[in-house]
Amino acid sequence: MNATMTPELTTADRCDRCGSQAYVRARLVDGLELHFCAHHGREHLDKLRHLQDVDILDETARLHAEEAAVL
Repeated sequence: MNATMTPELTTADRCDRCGSQAYVRARLVDGLELHFCAHHGREHLDKLRHLQDVDILDETARLHAEEAAVL
């Protein structure tokens, strides 16, 4: 796997809302990071995208890759 495909979020990163594995990270301008599972990411990402200076990392596509690997 090359560096561009290596996930930045690991199984140690947990959703700030429910504690599930995080697949979305929103880094705010003040350095604060919010982590969300795929479900809560979908719920909050539209609101976060409207903010200025927010860096969003969305690795929810990994869920489909992990699911295909199991089949």
